[in-house]
Amino acid sequence: MDLPQKEIQGFFDVPVDNLRASSFLLNYVRTSIPDYTNAVIVAKNPGTAKRAQSFAERLRLGLAVIHGVQKEAESDEVDGRHSPPPIISRTYDPSSEFEGVPVMAAKEKPPMNIVGDVGGRIAIIVDDIIDDAETFVAAAELLKERGAYKIYVMATHGLLSADAPRLLEQAPIDEVVVTNTIPHEVQKMQCPKIKTVDVSLMLSEAIRRIYNNESMSYLFRDISMED
Repeated sequence: MDLPQKEIQGFFDVPVDNLRASSFLLNYVRTSIPDYTNAVIVAKNPGTAKRAQSFAERLRLGLAVIHGVQKEAESDEVDGRHSPPPIISRTYDPSSEFEGVPVMAAKEKPPMNIVGDVGGRIAIIVDDIIDDAETFVAAAELLKERGAYKIYVMATHGLLSADAPRLLEQAPIDEVVVTNTIPHEVQKMQCPKIKTVDVSLMLSEAIRRIYNNESMSYLFRDISMED
């Protein structure tokens, strides 16, 4: 369900049906988020913009995209985390042969920023997986600074590794919505914000249809190409 890349299907030597959880997550938005019509769907980076756009179009909501990188604290820059240090060549400098030629500066990503209006709105961050949660926390803090009064995080797979439950519990996030593709009962005890959407009905129906040689197209009736 919700493979990270659709191309993964080509690495199997048997037919593969990439089931999607988007219909369950969309239903959760419609039924469990009060005043969801005042929400905006947020992509926490440009790589998730297509998925966020699909959610926004099907819910008829606005779209916002976060780009750039979080600025590191000064203490992080000198504590050895980025070891080994860069190797500096002292034997040959090609630029010395081309005096007067401008040197191209190293490409740097801009600081985190939001394209789109989230002020006074409910922000719903969507992605396919939540792992260490640090990027979600950084996105939530930025959204809060820009005026979002409620923040939800939605993903298909709740891996929630390491300190993710603690980080999410301390972050300005109201709910973390994931499906039950991965067991996360222990993480829910550490973070009551985590809510589970059951997708077992789709998985069981897929198994039944495959066993009886029935068409799988019914399970993809409400799915867009960008999901």
